[in-house]
Amino acid sequence: MNIGKASQLTGLNSKTIRYYEDIELIRPDRRDNGYRDYSDRHIEILNFLKVARSLSFSIENCRALLGMYRDENRASKDVKQLVAQQISELDEIIANSLKMKATLQHLSNNCHGDNRPQCAILDAFSAGIVNKSDQMVK
Repeated sequence: MNIGKASQLTGLNSKTIRYYEDIELIRPDRRDNGYRDYSDRHIEILNFLKVARSLSFSIENCRALLGMYRDENRASKDVKQLVAQQISELDEIIANSLKMKATLQHLSNNCHGDNRPQCAILDAFSAGIVNKSDQMVK
């Protein structure tokens, strides 16, 4: 099947599929005319990559997961270790996001939000305040 059909079946755009080919995550066959030819196995791999990327795995970790997927002698502990690492990275992202949310909430709570030109949010930004433990400009 052509790249358009592969895109339709996977929900990935053609540019992403070509990128995965460029970085050698997938190697479609080529027809006599040079066009890419995707098999059901290629679609399976593209769906695999779509799920892994949707869970924020890096390209290199996708490459590692794909290698494990293809290796019938893999140890599930290796897969689990990579997933545990991803969970740890997501925990860090969540913690940082919660800190940012708390900072924004604090700034919002200190802004009058009326027609006055004075704005505690802009004052904090211009003062370089990045978290709520920094001294708030009033």
